[in-house]
Amino acid sequence: MNIEEVRTYALTLNNNVTEELFAENWIVYRVCKKWFLLMQLDAPEPRIAVKLPPEQAEQYRSEMNGVKPAYHMNKKHWNDLYLNQLDTEFVQLCIKASFDLIVLKLPKKDRLLLNL
Repeated sequence: MNIEEVRTYALTLNNNVTEELFAENWIVYRVCKKWFLLMQLDAPEPRIAVKLPPEQAEQYRSEMNGVKPAYHMNKKHWNDLYLNQLDTEFVQLCIKASFDLIVLKLPKKDRLLLNL
């Protein structure tokens, strides 16, 4: 999976997903103003950061070389996925899990706006 495929997939999760430049070379994807995905455009190796439940993150990190604690983020919750080392289905699963985790913690009024 490449960066453009990640972008396309993230934007299809819900009509309320937004994409914006966060810093010079970082793009952030949000739902109801909450981050669920970050991309560093100038990373030496294509990678994205997603939020996962800590126990799930630990399992993935121990089983797969392409999952590491996220750079400059809370390493308990955020994980870097190295796109060249992981298959598309797994990356999509993690992006969706990150989106779902954020949506689950939104106030009820925001969840209703999402039509989920």
